[in-house]
Amino acid sequence: MPAKTVIAQHPAARDDIGDLVTRRPLPGPRVAQVDPFLFLNHHGPQVYPPNNRGLPFGPHPHRGFETVTLILDGELAHRDSAGHESIIRVGGVQWMTAGSGLIHAEVSPEAFLRQGGPLEILQLWVNLPARLKMTRPKYTGVQADTIPALAAGDAATVRLVSGSWGGDTGPIGSLTGVFMSIVDLAAGGRVGFGSLSGRSVFLYVVRGQVAVNGVAVPHWHLAELDLEGDTVEIAAEGEAQVVFGHAKPIGEPVVAHGPFVMNTREEIVEAVRDYQAGLFDNVSA
Repeated sequence: MPAKTVIAQHPAARDDIGDLVTRRPLPGPRVAQVDPFLFLNHHGPQVYPPNNRGLPFGPHPHRGFETVTLILDGELAHRDSAGHESIIRVGGVQWMTAGSGLIHAEVSPEAFLRQGGPLEILQLWVNLPARLKMTRPKYTGVQADTIPALAAGDAATVRLVSGSWGGDTGPIGSLTGVFMSIVDLAAGGRVGFGSLSGRSVFLYVVRGQVAVNGVAVPHWHLAELDLEGDTVEIAAEGEAQVVFGHAKPIGEPVVAHGPFVMNTREEIVEAVRDYQAGLFDNVSA
């Protein structure tokens, strides 16, 4: 089967939020989206001192897409207006379907505010097709010990968040068949993925440097690949970590305004109006 081609690389631009170190490769100057993947914020890595203010993401609304949050280090407290509440710790993942609309807060737990500690979090926005944009909101939070860690040879591990690989299935079910994983590679590590023809690949190098089908991709870079190829091989000479996902492109218009992602400007106006009318706030966030 033909290998996918790396057609572009997009470095993450530094865009701190207060004292939260933040880098963003998507969207970027040369890439608006990797359909259906819309947005990635890479927070940290950094160490918070004791008696800190923690994460700054107090209650805010969303409609029309999903958020996938990977807690690489530290911990994250979540609460939303549909009544979901959790604290997800290092290695865990939260997957929230905003759908028709909800308000959520993502903040640091009280213990982290008092004690401080290391923090590194990735948040990815995944678009929903028009037929699902007004679906009922949903939230799934999973801790590290529920995510399969699958060996790829002796020097690579695939932590399977959603989708299937090697006969195993991740703990989170995706409405649109999104595959998502975290790949950890030791020196000499190598892992391959197939059956990718016609699917958009999301590949972001968190740390280290890897070769993607023979092309070097350094840390804090998003690799953009073609749709036609079928296979991807990721290899590392030294230690590296990669977020690797793939999904079928939606191929619909995208109109985004702040925390709302819809198909038309009129739908954005409606989302703002519904939020201002309190229709997202079923339970106080």
